[in-house]
Parts: sequence; C-alpha cells; structure tokens
Amino acid sequence: MASNLQSLKARFGIVGSSKLLDAALETAARVAPTDLTVSITGESGVGKEVFSKIIHALSTRKHNEFIAVNCGAIPEGTINSELFGHEKGAFTGAMEDREGFFQAADGGTLFLDEIGDLPLAMQSKLLRAIQERSVRPVGAVSEVAVNVRLLSATHKDLAAEVTAGTFRQDLYYRLNVIQIRVPPLRERLEDLVLISERVLERIAR
Repeated sequence: MASNLQSLKARFGIVGSSKLLDAALETAARVAPTDLTVSITGESGVGKEVFSKIIHALSTRKHNEFIAVNCGAIPEGTINSELFGHEKGAFTGAMEDREGFFQAADGGTLFLDEIGDLPLAMQSKLLRAIQERSVRPVGAVSEVAVNVRLLSATHKDLAAEVTAGTFRQDLYYRLNVIQIRVPPLRERLEDLVLISERVLERIAR
C-alpha cells in the first residue's frame, strides 16, 4: 500500500507523508472502485477537489466524464437549469434544449463542491435525483434517467447545518455514505519540511 500511495501522490502532485493524509488517501483508493456516494470534508484550500479526481481516476468510470460544479458559484435562480437542464422555451432566454450537469456526467462522475451552499429548495430536488436516478429538465414533462456517481465536498459542518435547519437531514445521510476528511496543514506539521523543500526547489529552478 505504501508504494501505491507514493505513486498516487506523484501522479496528483500531493506532498506529504503524515498519518492523517495517508489515511485519507487510503480511504479514497479503497472506495474508488465502488459506486458509493462520498462526502469529502475539510477547510477551504486543503485539496478536496484533488481527492474527488483521485476517486474518479481509480474508478470503473475513469474513461467517462468527470464534471466538477461549485454549487456556491451558481446563482440561485439558474441552479435548477444548470444541474438538470432545460427545454427550449422553458423560460425567457431558453432558445434551445440544454442538458444539465447530471446529463453531461451520465456514465461518469459528478462532483458537487460546496454542497453546503445549495438552497433548501434545490436540496429536495437533488435528493430525488439521487434516489430515483433520474432528473426532470426545467419545462419537461417526463424525467430523464441518469447514471452518475456522485461525490460532494464542503468546508461547512453539515451536521450543525442539519441541526440549524439549513440542510436536509435525509440528504445529509445520502451524501455521507462514506466520508473522507482532508486534514489542514496545521495538523500535518511533519509535512512542512517536505513542502518547504519542494518550494525551494521550484524557486531554484
């Protein structure tokens, strides 16, 4: 496993050998071949998207699409269309049919970053999409079947968000089948020397 981890780190540009980092990578590698839903948690800037790419690259879906979506960057008024698509004429400006991220990732992996920023109304629709494995584009009468492996990430404490009533408990459990916590650098002080050496090497070059 140690040699596999080193290969994984080299492939994805990960620097460090702390126990917390290695444990997170080992979990990602073990869960990758399955189709389980994975929640990746950690502070902003710790590399959550890198872990999502690792899971996709080691999965049976690796030859299909990997699509990353920042839920916090999509305006609330368009997020339904962005995720599930829309039909021509569904609203002003809908000049043609457009597939959403779920359809675009069909057969592959959809990574929903900052899932904690998703509005409550969209949380219920996301839950239905996960349960039914289908989506209904805006303006459509029927649903479209999708085969997507869902990964999500957040810097928020979703359990606290559930308690506060800002995140659905049923969606929380659907997303957290497997949870991977990416540790911040302050919990990996032994890795500071390695990172400093890499930075100095780049400066020297």
